[in-house]
Amino acid sequence: MLTPSAKAELEKQQYRIVGDHSAVKTCGWTKNMINGEGGCYKLKFYGIMSNQCMQMTTSISCANRCTFCWRGYKAPVSKEWKWKVDDPEFIFQESVKAHHNLLVGFGGSAKANKTAFAKSKEIKHVALSLTGEPIIYPRMNELLDIFNKNGVSTFLVTNAQYPEQIRDLHPVTQLYISLDAPEKELLKEVDLPLFPDYWERLNMSLEYLSQKKQRTCIRLTIVKGVNDSLHEKYGEMILKGMPDFIEVKAYMHVGPSTQRLTKENMPLHEEIVVFSKELSTSLPGYEIVSEHIPSRVVMFAKKKYQKEGIWYTWIDFPKYHELVNSGVEFTSDDYCKKTPQVGLSGKGTIDNMPEKVREKYLKEHPEAYAFVDEKTQELDFYGP
Repeated sequence: MLTPSAKAELEKQQYRIVGDHSAVKTCGWTKNMINGEGGCYKLKFYGIMSNQCMQMTTSISCANRCTFCWRGYKAPVSKEWKWKVDDPEFIFQESVKAHHNLLVGFGGSAKANKTAFAKSKEIKHVALSLTGEPIIYPRMNELLDIFNKNGVSTFLVTNAQYPEQIRDLHPVTQLYISLDAPEKELLKEVDLPLFPDYWERLNMSLEYLSQKKQRTCIRLTIVKGVNDSLHEKYGEMILKGMPDFIEVKAYMHVGPSTQRLTKENMPLHEEIVVFSKELSTSLPGYEIVSEHIPSRVVMFAKKKYQKEGIWYTWIDFPKYHELVNSGVEFTSDDYCKKTPQVGLSGKGTIDNMPEKVREKYLKEHPEAYAFVDEKTQELDFYGP
């Protein structure tokens, strides 16, 4: 799948290639949590432990060349699978091995928290969203079954160009669709799709998403000055998919995307909040629940996840694995868990805060900066 130069470029960026078409890379938030420096927004929103999360893909190839993506243009693009198909058990075992090899240096680091590092050796979550389009791997369902049987939650992100694969997927802990624009021509400008019927594929994917029984999410990546308007049309598209959750996230000016977009295209967190509040007027049945300022992201949830004034957006992972491995039918309602913290802070990004204000904020919002309990040496996200 990869040319020698493309493979060398990816490895230089700390990717590890697995077999013919998969890849693993350590997420920055995984490193941060091992160092006691905070977890990603999926911790605050859903309860994922970032130090136990593996970031990978089953296909480096993609059918889009999204302008905001950090992928280099040497990475392959294709509408169809044209390569050898690696065995799913091989992908699982070799990805786990590659992930642990990337983290081995933390074992001798004075900065790393020993407990957090020890726990990182047991992978509990996988983010199938590293690069490319993972859903086109022909044996994806077998791999999902392997993750489920090994007690690894799955967060799978697709660009909505393969509706049949979405329709036929086995249970995923949380399935994401990227909605990068709410109009046909704007989507073409932002995603640069290979499929001529890209718009029809997106709409069919949203229809199939609405039929899923397990948790679903639509993610908007907002590029300032490009796709940061048309709130009503975004609302119409989102309501077609009827996701359990919505994430409105800022484009981040990193990697090869910097060759296509400018730093001015990266919204401030405050701008994401303003956009989200305007979007909320077109989303009956949803409410803004939370935010993660370092990631510049706001999360909506269906109102059904609020019970007697308390939000339940976290995931009961043991319950999920019990259900998915039992063979019985189950829904997203069956594995939700109370959310420890909700609401918007109304403050600016952490990076822009004065030092004293930042210290106060982090004390009040420890999920933004994980700290170590000095007595137990355990990572503690919500107070000792």
